[in-house]
Amino acid sequence: MQNSRRGEVDPFIVMDVMEAARAAEEAGRNIIHMEVGQPSTPAPAAARAALTRAMEADALGYTVALGLPALRKRIAQMYADWYGVDLDWNRVVVTSGSSAAFILAFTALFDTGARVGIGEPGYPSYRQILSALDLEPVGLQARPENRLQPVPADFEGLGLDGLMVASPANPSGTMLDLPAMEALVEACRAAGTTFISDEIYHGIEYDKKAVTALQVTDECYVINSFSKYFSMTGWRVGWMVVPADHVRRIERIAQNMFICPPHASQVVALHAMDCEEELQANLAIYARNRDLMMAGLPKAGFDRIAPPDGAFFIYADVSHLTQDSRVFAAEILEQAGVAVTPGLDFDKTRGAGTLRFSYARATADIEEGLRRLRRFMAQRGA
Repeated sequence: MQNSRRGEVDPFIVMDVMEAARAAEEAGRNIIHMEVGQPSTPAPAAARAALTRAMEADALGYTVALGLPALRKRIAQMYADWYGVDLDWNRVVVTSGSSAAFILAFTALFDTGARVGIGEPGYPSYRQILSALDLEPVGLQARPENRLQPVPADFEGLGLDGLMVASPANPSGTMLDLPAMEALVEACRAAGTTFISDEIYHGIEYDKKAVTALQVTDECYVINSFSKYFSMTGWRVGWMVVPADHVRRIERIAQNMFICPPHASQVVALHAMDCEEELQANLAIYARNRDLMMAGLPKAGFDRIAPPDGAFFIYADVSHLTQDSRVFAAEILEQAGVAVTPGLDFDKTRGAGTLRFSYARATADIEEGLRRLRRFMAQRGA
């Protein structure tokens, strides 16, 4: 049977690691999960209870393509509460997770062959979704001195049609401050480059609040999700904010591609936004785990790391330990019983010498994982 060239995308390596970890657990082994980028906590209790009530009272059929108006209004209110941004709720589009938002954004903004810059290291699905849509991802090698975030000099003269940034970033957890965000937005404006900001880890910050691109400009696409801070990965519901004159364009595409986001998930999302006490308790666990990782990883021999500003990842340079992070991660899983993610997922050029560690799990798991890593590295002679 004929195959499309668009289908020739790379695997998402972390999913392969998750499968190897699952197989090990099925064989009876105890595995500590530091590979997966999701909370171990469920959606907030009050939000799940609200869904139970809704299922008794409503068939939960299709919603309008842009999402429940009540949810869109509540998201707009959050921008006022979190950032002091006065956002017209009509610009909010609810999506089937951030992945659907990427597809909608790239489809609405770019024609075939458009060149879109993405910082490396960065979330691998940006590249694969762009390629599947016949767009050209352009990797921008972000430098350690810029905390692995792109700066205007990285794409000067490249003739990019779009630039995608993430703050807090996956895999590094680093954030763009307001001057850095302003510099990127201004450079894009001057070059005629569309600016897209991935903000799905907002809410998971430690020392200061993340900056939204909407504090700088309305001429951008902002993508976010209920997966991370709101602990709703499997519910597959997210949102994006688009310029007012793009809403109808997005709506037409969404109607045909997705019909609507899952109704049940939208109900949970609406009520999750009022569960601040539970969500902040989750954040306190991440903060504790971050401290443990920052102290424990260097003791295990992973000492080339930068403190993350947000999210729940630490990205480590292990080029002095290996030149094949995929083999190294497999070795750690097999011998230590700890699943970690090879950096090749995030950076095709330098990722053979990096690993990503997630600390989204329970604190007891993090403590045990660090013990295992110290023992493994001592036996390895690192």
